[in-house]
Amino acid sequence: MFESYDDILTITDVAEILKIGTTQAYKIVRAGHLKAYKEGKDWKIPKPALEKYILEQSRF
Repeated sequence: MFESYDDILTITDVAEILKIGTTQAYKIVRAGHLKAYKEGKDWKIPKPALEKYILEQSRF
């Protein structure tokens, strides 16, 4: 899943993958729903964390 992306994603990458705006992607990360860490002023999201988030969101 997402082979064309690096192992560490940016907010822009996440927004593009989820087909949402960057503002919404920031909200998901800041709320703690998507595991991420901050490096300087930039958020970094490990690819497995995004995969886990998508699987959790798709469960009924």
